[in-house]
This record gives sequence, C-alpha cells and structure tokens, in this order.
Amino acid sequence: MAVTPVVVCLNRSGEALAHRLAKLLDAQVHGREMRVDQADAFFPNALDHVRMLFAAGTPIVGVCASGILIRAVAPILADKTAEPPVVSVADDGSVVVPLLGGHRGANRLAKQIADEIGAIAAVTTAGDVSLGIALDEPPAGWRLVNPGDAKTAMAALLAGGGATVGDDEASKASWLDALPAGDAVKISCTMEPVETGPEHLHFAPQRVALGVGCARNCPPEELAALVTEVMKEAQLTPDAIHSVNTITLKADEPAIIELAKSLGAPLRLFDAETLEAETPRLENPSDVVFAEVGTQGVSEAAALAQTGEDGILWYPKRKTANATCAFALTTEPMVEVKGRTRGKLSIVSIGPGQHTWRTPEASHLLQEAEELVGYGLYIDLIGPMAAGKTRSDFPLGGEEDRCRYALEQAGKGKNVALVCSGDAGIYAMGALVYELLDRDPDEKGVSDAARRVEVVSTPGVSALQGAAARAGAPLGHDFCAISLSDLLTHREDIVKRLHAAAEGDFVIAFYNPVSKKRRTLLAEARDILLKHRPADTPVMLASNLGRPTEQIRYRKLSELEVDEVDMLTVVLVGSSNSRLAQLGEGPRMFTPRGYARRIDGDLS
Repeated sequence: MAVTPVVVCLNRSGEALAHRLAKLLDAQVHGREMRVDQADAFFPNALDHVRMLFAAGTPIVGVCASGILIRAVAPILADKTAEPPVVSVADDGSVVVPLLGGHRGANRLAKQIADEIGAIAAVTTAGDVSLGIALDEPPAGWRLVNPGDAKTAMAALLAGGGATVGDDEASKASWLDALPAGDAVKISCTMEPVETGPEHLHFAPQRVALGVGCARNCPPEELAALVTEVMKEAQLTPDAIHSVNTITLKADEPAIIELAKSLGAPLRLFDAETLEAETPRLENPSDVVFAEVGTQGVSEAAALAQTGEDGILWYPKRKTANATCAFALTTEPMVEVKGRTRGKLSIVSIGPGQHTWRTPEASHLLQEAEELVGYGLYIDLIGPMAAGKTRSDFPLGGEEDRCRYALEQAGKGKNVALVCSGDAGIYAMGALVYELLDRDPDEKGVSDAARRVEVVSTPGVSALQGAAARAGAPLGHDFCAISLSDLLTHREDIVKRLHAAAEGDFVIAFYNPVSKKRRTLLAEARDILLKHRPADTPVMLASNLGRPTEQIRYRKLSELEVDEVDMLTVVLVGSSNSRLAQLGEGPRMFTPRGYARRIDGDLS
C-alpha cells in the first residue's frame, strides 16, 4: 500500500482515537463539520466524502460504524484488484475491521492498528485466518511470478494440503515458514525462471538492480533485446529485477520508459554527481561518457547506486550500437528504492467545482500529487483533497508564469497537479503547457529538466457542458464556442468568427463574455446574431455553475444586456431552431436534432 491513508472521523467520541491513528500512520484526519473539533480537513457529508476518497484511490481508515463506509463505497465498487483498502475502527477502539482490499494492504493495516491500540483485528480472509499468510501479498522485496495461480494454491492448502518450499533462496523466505508441510503445493524461491502452475508458485527475491543507458531516440526494441539477452545468460526471471536505473538526463527516453513498464519495475533516476561517486567500483569507466554526461559510466554506476555499498557488479556493462545495460546484485532482497522518480505534471480539470462533477481520474491525480498549482479559488474548490499538500496559489492573469512554474517544479522530480476549472483543454491551461514545452529555450520556453517530465491531462466538465445540462439540451445540433476575450486573439478575428457562426446558424457558447475593461464585444455579438436569427431566440445565462451561488436565467436575444453578465457567466445563444419547453420545474432550452422530420420521412 504505497499511498498514505486518510483517517475519517465522524464524531467527537472517536476524535482522540482518530488523531492517535493519524500519528501512527503519518496520515491526515478528515472530520465531519460541526461534529469534530480538530481535523486537517472538514467535510459536510460523510457518504459523499468517503466515496470521493475511494474513487481517488485513497486508502480509508474510518473511525465509525462499518455500515457507513459500506454504504458510501457500494455504488462504485468495480475492480477489486484496483480498489484501495478500506478499514473501519470502532469509536472505542475495541475492533478493527478490514472491509475491502484485504490482500492489498487492508489486513496488514488492520493488524498494525490493532497492535498499536490493543484492539481485535477482525480479519476474515481465509488464508490469513487459517494459515496466517496471504500468498498473493508477499512482503516487500519479493514478487509472486504467477499471481493468477495463488487462489488455486491457497484453496489446496485450506483443504488440508501442505506445501514444499525449496530452491536456492528458500532460506531468505522466512515468511513462508508457517505453512504446513506437504506436497499439495510446491513453492520455489529463486531468481531463476521455473515452470509454474496452479500447484507450483514461484516467489522471486528482488535482489537485482538493472542499470541502463542509451543514445537519444534509441529504438525501444534494441534496448529490450539487449536486456533480454543478458537476463537469459544470467538465468534471471524478470520478476527478480527490483528497479530500472539510469541518469536523470534520460528521464524522458522512450526506450527506457517502455523497458521499465514492460518489466513492471520502477524507473529511478540519479544525477551525474551521484553516479560519478560510483566510479571506483566501475569495471568500464569511460572518459568519453564523462565528457558527454558528466560521469564515467551510466549503466554500471546507476545499478550500483541503487544497490548501495552492499551491492556488487554482477554483470558489467553490455552494449549494442545505441544501448547499454548492467546488473548489480545484493545478498538480500531490496526493500528500499533509492534515486528519484521521473517528474510528473498532471493537468487536472476539476469541472465547475462541485466534486460530484469531477471524474475519478481527476480526483486520483489530485490525491497522488505532492504540490498543487493554480488560481487560488480553483484550489479552494477541491476542498479536503488539498489538505496537507504544498500549494502554490497564483492570481488571475500571469497564466504563462503559472504553467512554467508547474513544469519547473515537476522538473525537480515532483508530482505536480496544475488545477484548472472546467476542462483544461478548452480555453485553459492545457494548450499553454504544451506550447511552453514546444518552444525553444531562447523563446522563453522551459528548462531541459522540465522538458523531461511526464505530462498527462484529464478531461473535465466544461462550462459549456455544465451550462447545457442545466439548460436542458441546447447542444442537440451543431454548435461552436467563441471566446470574446481579445487579450490573446485579435478583435477582427473574433468578429470574423462571429459573422461565420451567425451565418452558419450554430448554437454558440460565449466564453469570457465580458470583463471590467471589455464591455463592447458581447453587445456587438448580439447585434451580429440578430441579423441572422429571430429576436426571440432563447439565450441562457449560467453563472457560478456547480457552486452554491449558481444562477440560471433566460433572455430573448434582443433583450440580452451586457450589464447582467460577468466573467463567471457562460452565455449560450440558441440557433434559429432552438426553443424553450415549459415544464413544471421551469423552462428547458433545447435544439431539435431533426427527429420529427425523420419520422415524417422528410430527409430531402
């Protein structure tokens, strides 16, 4: 369980225990508003909040009744192999119950908590109860090569059978000593490949650090073939590889990234200074390599840097035209992972603000981020998800500085989330991030380190979509979006697009309709549209979408006034076919798709 859990507390009777558990787990306390006095973050609704944490992949320790947690997560249960652990703890600290994710950290977490507070860990998974072990959850430093066979093997043991533990690394696998002896299941503990099956499990000790280097844009298959060749010579199963290690300059090298992904091993990076310190232990130091990257070796040095002083160079540098690799070996399975990760920038779209409109992927990226960057209001909108994280607030304006800062922080190896309202790819920060990465350094681009980071984007509910949903179905036929801000677009280009959209009879969503200084373009847009569509064309004004101050109102196009629109308002102007349906809940705006004509057979 790599992600730090959150301790959820619902009332004062469990508050002291919640803080005790938070200290034990180095976690935060999220408390129910008005019912908990002290917490790192507060929430108004327990079911919504627990569901949001669960969807984000956050392990949950709830100091509350089990039923509350069950009701919260039940609607979104899907893939048990990907869902986070959920543990409930009684308010009085008497019982700890792992509810979900028993073999993915919940059982271990429950036992840790129970040992600390003197409670009973109500573990119910069969293997833990009968055998005191979960074969599909080996300790750190070991990997089960054939996890798909664990269930069958465990069933054989639970049926009364025993296990034979053997091979050259068996003495290091003391965690298997509690298994009953017998021949129902064979367990191999070795770094070598073995034939496996439902009655033959293979646990590989992760004693090998792989170091790699390559020329820029080395073909991924060339590096993979080189590593495979050496593994075959060493009679090494890929699951015994603890990590893939290289110099920071190669953080964005596709061949290395793909290799680490194919091996299922973490990619770790070391700077040139750290690698140069390993020079006395290298078998193939090179002045040529030093002149190029600042260290006498990359693959050998990176492998040794990961293993530390106890490691030895097992297979020295092997090379092809464009790639090198080396293997370092330790005497015991490696638990610690040294070096740093590749930096990551997540461009996170949070929608209009309310968490129910935020995708689980967006919540997950926010949860795993170390630092949040964005306009202060947008970071505030994610509420408890921001608690305990470094946040760098920027005012409106200066968007380029905001994006550049986020990229440079990621370039230091951090996991950074650039928080954007709506959809970051629609009139927002997404395009600017990629523009900065595409610029040359002398064109006010970003540093080389920032260019090597991983950049991911997640979609969000745009203001256009949110307004359309509140309206009814105004985007039922062809539509477009036009920004009325002339800060980045020439005014004449905006006017040209207005005329084209008006003549094309599109439904139009106006972004950035006005500001304190820009007051004329919306009125000009209204007048242009009135030349092409009826005066009573419906117009929707949607302000503060998804927030407590949300306001929806309708106007006729001829009655649209600039003074009732601000920067937080989306203006949706219907086409000549759009209309309002009068319902009990109020008017709903829609644009017919043409189904009535299809029914009548009029498609000419």
